[in-house]
This record gives sequence, C-alpha cells and structure tokens, in this order.
Amino acid sequence: MTNPGMDAEIFAAFMDQLHRYVRERLIPGEDRVEELNHIPDDILAEMRAMGLFGVTMSEQYGGAGMNISQYIAFIKALSYAAPAYRSITSINVGRVCKALVGSGTEAQKAHWLPRLAGGAIAAFGLTEPDSGSDSAAMKTRAVRDGNGYILNGTKRYITNAPFADMILVMARTNAEALPKNGHVSAFLVPRDTPGVSIGKPDMKMGQAGAQIADVILEDVRVDGDALLGGEEGFGFRVAMQSLDNGRLSVAAASVGYAQRMLDTGLRYARERKAFGEPIANFQLIQAMLADSKTEIYAADCMLSDACARADRGENIIIEAAATKMFSSEMCGRVADRVVQIHGGAGYLKEYLAERFYRDCRIYRIYEGTTQIQQLVIAKNMLRAAEG
Repeated sequence: MTNPGMDAEIFAAFMDQLHRYVRERLIPGEDRVEELNHIPDDILAEMRAMGLFGVTMSEQYGGAGMNISQYIAFIKALSYAAPAYRSITSINVGRVCKALVGSGTEAQKAHWLPRLAGGAIAAFGLTEPDSGSDSAAMKTRAVRDGNGYILNGTKRYITNAPFADMILVMARTNAEALPKNGHVSAFLVPRDTPGVSIGKPDMKMGQAGAQIADVILEDVRVDGDALLGGEEGFGFRVAMQSLDNGRLSVAAASVGYAQRMLDTGLRYARERKAFGEPIANFQLIQAMLADSKTEIYAADCMLSDACARADRGENIIIEAAATKMFSSEMCGRVADRVVQIHGGAGYLKEYLAERFYRDCRIYRIYEGTTQIQQLVIAKNMLRAAEG
C-alpha cells in the first residue's frame, strides 16, 4: 500500500523554506561548526523550531508524517550543507523512529516519539570494539533482574553519543548465538540512566561537528518497559530493518553533498584562468564535470526508484544496499575530481574542495561498508534464485 506522506503542497512549501535555510543559514554557519566541532546552539534551536528532528514522525506524535520519498528528499536537501546538520537529525528521523514505529509498544511510542520530534537527540548503539555487522560477536549483555535488566558493555563509533538524550542499545539477552540473531534485543536507554557514560569524542578525518564516541554501560539497570516491543530476541531484526532507511539516508547525503561539490567545482572552473581563458573551456576539465554530473544523476535516479518501492511497501534490501553502495562510491569520485579541478588549490584548507574530500570518505563506511553492501546484494540475489 502506497504511503501518501505529507500533503504535496505543504511538502513543496516546506522544501522551499528548507532550501533557503540551507543556503542562508546553514552554509554560512559551516566555519563555526568546523571551529567549534559542534552545531552552534542558536542554529540547533532554529532546527528544532523548524521541526527538522521530527519529519518522519506522524502528526499524532508532533511530527510531519513524511513518507520515505519525502524524507529522502529532505535529507538530500539538508546534505547540501556540512554533514553535521544531517548527522544530528538523521538518527532521530531515520533509524530510531523506524525502530519505534515498527516495533515499539504504544506506551513506548507515546513516551519517546513526541520527545524525539521536539528535538531530543537519539543515538543508535549497535557497533562494538570487536563487532559491527557480526552479531554473534556482540559482547554487550542484558541480564534479567526482577522486572528489568542489567546492561554491561561498550558501544563504539556511536554517532551523536556526546549529545544524546536517549540511546537505542542492542544487547545480548542470551549467551548463545541463536538462529536468526534471536540472542539480540533492543533497549531504550535514557542518557542520564546511572551507569551510562560517554567516552571522549573521537578525532576524525572529516565531518567536523558530527561527533562520535564510545558509550560505556556499567551495571545499567533499566525497567522492563525499556525493552523495545516488550519482547526479547528482536533487536537485530530491528537494527537490520532500520538499516534500509539508514542506507537510503547515506545515499541521499552522498547525492546532496556531491551536488554541492560539483557546483563548487563548476564555479571555480569558470572563474580560474589559465593560458588566458577559464579552465572550464578545457575539454579535460569538461570531462570531469560531465562525468560527475552523469554519476550524480544516476545515483539520484536509483534513490527515487528505491524510495518509490519502499513507499509501496516492497522489500528493498537489495535496492537500498545497491543505492547506498553506488552513491557513496560516486560521491568519493566527485570529491576527487573537484580537488583535481582546483589543482594545487584543492589541497589547501582555505578552499572547500579539501574539506569536501575529507568529509565524504566516511560515506563508503557508514551503515555498512561497500564490501558489506556487495555481500548483502549477492546473498539476497542467490536466496531469490533458489526460490
């Protein structure tokens, strides 16, 4: 069944406002984000007031009720600016919202969705020092204690951890690795729960302002109602279901940022002169511009198709993985070409090309590396072929 999402006219007006806001406020604020390594409080307050943290929540919970296609268009537009702006909102509107809507109890939805829509910041705790996609190696444990659970373990590279108000934590509720990852459950853990601590933010290659850090759980006691859906054994399924949204979000971020890069490269090529004329007149520069435009267009078409399928309720595990893989790899190639178009200037921090190049490298790693996407695509092709 097709998800109609927001009213088309209201959505168009919202997107017009967002495009202006990105260009008039977020892009001019990028140097402050780079300097502070976080989004300035005044801009964050504006983003909350605009409802950017709740675009996918239903109106019942204070959100805008966007469908997948609208959500991805939102992410793409937001990602024309520095990655930190998408990073701070996307865990709310993508992964955690998807998990709550798809698997949460009515009480959990009523408690958390309005808070997230209002700008409470969420984090998603899956990856560990010794495990990521390999759930059998997960060490974080949740042991029953009366009507609740005691959680112990460490989560690594957790986006938004330094700012988070709530963390959706994946933990083992069974010591053995069970079929279909039935040993993993999901828990809604408030950041201020005793025993939760956040490590020092990691120093990264790029994406200033989009902070990641360890989440350390030491004898953290949560009540039984913190167990997502009220049932054990569904945590990894929740994580994997929300990965489709996460992968489309990274693909959209790659397309949006690649377009920003290309616009910057095109402008530089028209302004920079060599041998008495703009370098944009040189055919080998034109080839790099044309290749970049073509690949962005291809990725955008993949995004549109995958989102339309998702809105129709189709299983898009292959399409989401393929779109994320192609888009993130494309973004890296565009960044490389834009540095090349700038020549020596592209290696200097005073030019945006250098920042673009560092910022986009993580897109080939987020939400599963390119190699993981290849495995997901191939395994699901083989499964389908076997009937």
